[in-house]
Amino acid sequence: MELFLSAAVRPTESPEKVAGALENLFPGIKLDSSEGRIEGRGGAESLSTFRRLLREQRILDTARSVMLQGRLGDAVQFRLNKQAATVSRINFPPRGGAPRLYPRRDQGTSLTDRLARPADQGG
Repeated sequence: MELFLSAAVRPTESPEKVAGALENLFPGIKLDSSEGRIEGRGGAESLSTFRRLLREQRILDTARSVMLQGRLGDAVQFRLNKQAATVSRINFPPRGGAPRLYPRRDQGTSLTDRLARPADQGG
């Protein structure tokens, strides 16, 4: 699986802090910044911390719901609160930076199951 991430950098935000927030949730992802945007690329290993944090923070059902609502073909799109991410917390706000995940050779549903299996199925 290959992971693609994209996040807007607002004029009031520091690109270094936004990059640091993304690295907190997706360590090992290779980030590039351009005007007003940070984009990243990584593999399945970049998702391990995000997966662990979903379990530690006990938000599997919420994460699963958000990811299923954000399915776009083979991609999954959802919003993350960048400020919460700076302290390795996952928060899904209705508005905010919108990192997009694009798995290859994997369906969006499979990615959702891999990251946030239903709690009643041993999530």
